[in-house]
Amino acid sequence: MAIVCGWTLEEAARGRGALRIAGIDEVGRGPLFGPVVAAAVILPKGCRLPGLTDSKKLSEKKRNELDREIRLNAVAWAIAAVDAETIDRINIRRASLEAMRRAISQLALSPDFLLIDGRDTIEWDCPQQAVIQGDATSFSIAAASVLAKVHRDRLLVELDSEYPGYGLARHKGYCSPEHMAALELLGPTPLHRKSYQPVAQAALPEVRHG
Repeated sequence: MAIVCGWTLEEAARGRGALRIAGIDEVGRGPLFGPVVAAAVILPKGCRLPGLTDSKKLSEKKRNELDREIRLNAVAWAIAAVDAETIDRINIRRASLEAMRRAISQLALSPDFLLIDGRDTIEWDCPQQAVIQGDATSFSIAAASVLAKVHRDRLLVELDSEYPGYGLARHKGYCSPEHMAALELLGPTPLHRKSYQPVAQAALPEVRHG
């Protein structure tokens, strides 16, 4: 049976008395370069955002359209990031959870229920539910996935001009053949994740730009 994105999880939380339900998701666990980014979104009950689902299933054009609509319609939203140096220091799982926690803490309204994509809950003083494939199940989590994805993609396009030669605007820091070839030729930048094996194996010393 196909997973359908909808309000089922939010309605269940409302049935338990929740009023401000935040969806939380992160993007950027896998890339070799740059931060992991998380977003938290509280949508109004019954908010209509046609086409909203897991950001990975959407075209760039549709993500950008939904990004604007989510920001306009959300009761509250926030985006936070954890940098590559911290990822190397505390590991990507903990860094992802920290990015989520930071995003929640920056919401203009404090949520009273969290719907979190994945297997982990977060250090936060309210009821919460971790949902595997939550970004394809919950509109609130899907909205967070869109904001996080659009934000990180735009950041990588900007960083492409600061660190030319790696193709960051195209592969967004993921382990593509182009990226691996550039790492072998140029070595890692300060924003590469040194704890990731392909970066650790790069033959040349770190390159500094700017």
